[in-house]
Amino acid sequence: MSEASPSEPVGVVLAVDPDRFAEVVEALRRAGLTVTGEQPIVGTLSGTVAEERIPVLEAIDGVESLDRERVIRLPPPDSPIQ
Repeated sequence: MSEASPSEPVGVVLAVDPDRFAEVVEALRRAGLTVTGEQPIVGTLSGTVAEERIPVLEAIDGVESLDRERVIRLPPPDSPIQ
């Protein structure tokens, strides 16, 4: 039987308790998050994680919300789709 391969990393944006920012970010890193951006004053950060690890991140004490990064692709100005 073959093992399931880990999923491709997905981008996530998290809101965490700003008073415990460093502690929560460290717990997120241990749980598999690769941090790509931090805003400690407002308690937000972005990163990448294997999709199957998202429930683990959401369960960490101090995580207030977790959303997948959204990519919006607009058609070029000269496109017939407007």
